Amino acid sequence: MTDKKLIAVVGATGSQGGGLVQAILADPDGEFAVRAITRSAQSAKARELARAGAEVVEADLDDGTSMRDAFEGVDGAFVVTNYWAPRTPEDEAQRTRAAMELAQADTAALAAKQAGVAHVIWSTLEDTRDYFGTDERVPSIDGTYKVPHFDAKAEADAMFIEYDVPTTLLRTTLFYEGFAGATGPTRDDDGKLVLTIPMSDQPLSGIAVGDIGKTALGIFTRGPEFIGKTISIAGDHLTGDQYAAALSDALGEDVTYRPLTWDEFRAQGFPGAVEMANMFQYYAENSARFVADRDLAKVRDLNPELLTFRDWLALPNNVIPAHGA
Repeated sequence: MTDKKLIAVVGATGSQGGGLVQAILADPDGEFAVRAITRSAQSAKARELARAGAEVVEADLDDGTSMRDAFEGVDGAFVVTNYWAPRTPEDEAQRTRAAMELAQADTAALAAKQAGVAHVIWSTLEDTRDYFGTDERVPSIDGTYKVPHFDAKAEADAMFIEYDVPTTLLRTTLFYEGFAGATGPTRDDDGKLVLTIPMSDQPLSGIAVGDIGKTALGIFTRGPEFIGKTISIAGDHLTGDQYAAALSDALGEDVTYRPLTWDEFRAQGFPGAVEMANMFQYYAENSARFVADRDLAKVRDLNPELLTFRDWLALPNNVIPAHGA
């Protein structure tokens, strides 16, 4: 037996949940034990967590009974849903990604209520429609949504409140890790590296995904102080030029910031292009409010190891590919 408080982590083998599991296991104070919730306890990542000291439990956000069982006996729970999770054509035909996310959040909130979880942290985002309204410059998606992967999470906030679950709403932001993928620099026709994120001249908040888990641990550590509160987090606020300068130093090659317009970004036509353009338009046009809500000093108080973008770039495993090279 142990007198440690037990934290259940949904998505324990994913980015956000995995960060919290690692933070709990590495915490020198050892205040908490962790129950890692995953759909497959036999996956390589799940077995690795078990070897590291996590209790691994199988449960699925599409199965309310399994989630209620997974939450039984825990003191706290971290809940995250994955809007971008791979889906079969049959799933896509039955319901939108937003509808799926709302259903999963409802399952988690009800399970937490039934299991009597004393503190839930729900990983969420702002509702962009509070800013855009019915602005016709910004195409609607899946009905009334402007940025579904933001708006559906924000809608789901109400479920935790309606079920009277003691909840902290943890609002995140763009992951630095995106700069190692689709958000990163590409080569133009002259072979020069360019950063084209459509942010105009406005600052964009970013965070290392691992810092979400570390900050969540800081919230659990201080417990009741943050129940019923909304905590908005970031690790840095940089303009496109500043991101480009940091990337130039990391790559040892000049990166120029040459932002696309939002309409140019939408016109690229890849899956999700319209949604991502809408997201960047929200980040840019609502930048003053979005950045102000993310006080870096307050985040660092919860997570003293909070990484700036340059800190993150300096880590040995973070490689930025020069796309188009």
